[in-house]
Amino acid sequence: MTDTFDRVAEFALNRSADTMPDSAKEAAALMMLDTMGILIASGPMQAGVIARDTAALLYASTDPNYGTRMMFDGRAVSLAGAVYAAATQTDNLDGHDGYNPTKGHIGVVVLPTLIALAEHRPALTGPEALAAVITGYEIAGRAGLSLHASVSGYHTSGAWNALGVVAMAARLRGHTPEQLRQAMGIAEYHGPRSQMMREIANPTMLHDGSGWGALVGVSSAILAERGFTGAPAITIEAAAAAPHWDDLGQFWQVEHQYVKPYPICRWAHAAIDGVRTVMRDNDLTHAQIRSVDINSFHQAACLYAGLPDTTSQAQYSLPFAVAVQAIYGRIGVEHISGTGLADPAVADWLTRIRVAESDRHTRRFPQGRWADVTVVTTDGRVFESGDVNARGGPEAPMNRDEVIGKYTEFAAPVVGSNRADAIRKTILGWVDPDTRYSDLSNLIFDGPEV
Repeated sequence: MTDTFDRVAEFALNRSADTMPDSAKEAAALMMLDTMGILIASGPMQAGVIARDTAALLYASTDPNYGTRMMFDGRAVSLAGAVYAAATQTDNLDGHDGYNPTKGHIGVVVLPTLIALAEHRPALTGPEALAAVITGYEIAGRAGLSLHASVSGYHTSGAWNALGVVAMAARLRGHTPEQLRQAMGIAEYHGPRSQMMREIANPTMLHDGSGWGALVGVSSAILAERGFTGAPAITIEAAAAAPHWDDLGQFWQVEHQYVKPYPICRWAHAAIDGVRTVMRDNDLTHAQIRSVDINSFHQAACLYAGLPDTTSQAQYSLPFAVAVQAIYGRIGVEHISGTGLADPAVADWLTRIRVAESDRHTRRFPQGRWADVTVVTTDGRVFESGDVNARGGPEAPMNRDEVIGKYTEFAAPVVGSNRADAIRKTILGWVDPDTRYSDLSNLIFDGPEV
């Protein structure tokens, strides 16, 4: 083992909740609430239904000690099946948190992992649950940075957030450092190194690979628990990886996640915000706008350009998202699914939008997601947004009330206001030492109609 792995193991297995900053625990609770809202809202969507049905068909367990129920569903599956289903479901409503430097997402696997594994820890306190959450964020984020620095391809989040899942599983299941080491190696080896830009070019339900990352992470932990070997994980143990782990336990990545105000690929958010700001500041309606010119970074300019046929295409379409926001003043699940995909007003507005790549904005990626917008009105007036960085991240954060409001907007229509409110109070209450994770259990396993 290297010195770096020793430090990772000490943090993941032994760093206690009371030695983690209150600010990190508060951020972790808020991120779990935000992710829970997206998980709930994505439940009735086609991808989520398929994922849960498939988990029930293929990923069951013969031993209840290795099983749990699927959230807002109730069917019993294996631990790996539960995290696969929940992460795949959540990943297919692109409104969950992310971390700019990794160009990807962590909470999408952290929440399912916590729920699946904590069901076997009935005495787990709220702060201990948040410590496991923080462990997942801190390990996954650094694994992502290390992977991106060591390979030329742009891989999806599942390629590296699997290691955060392993760290959480090792912590919650009481693994030894050697079991953690073998599990890290197994997960890194089998993690889905899927190509992000391939999914951008042809949007489907594959999204960011996080369902498979979660499946690999939990499976790797159980394999190592039973004696399977696979070390080392070079994103941790290679000499070149060491700098990415130097600030572990000092800089808290969980406090620097972005929260998405829209259930749309983050790459489109700066353009959406630019048009939103111009319209708001100049009291414009969508009917008053003749054309919109958007300059953004390369990846954003590669997003789907036409009228989407599917929810996946809609979430990876910059012009579609801009048109929906301009017309309706918000982007909800109803706009990116069902009849919203064939909205004639949106189809007409798409013809007014032009998107181009800007070298200036490309150079700022992935530290920021920038765009600038020029709006021309039907009476010839011209308004420019200037350079806009997508809001929701550390540089332009949504405040606590805004994040809670977003959660309620997504969760309440599916589970009802009372149940959504009870879930909110429970998760945010985990910062209190007198709370238990198990307070959440009776709220999340029965179907959404309860």
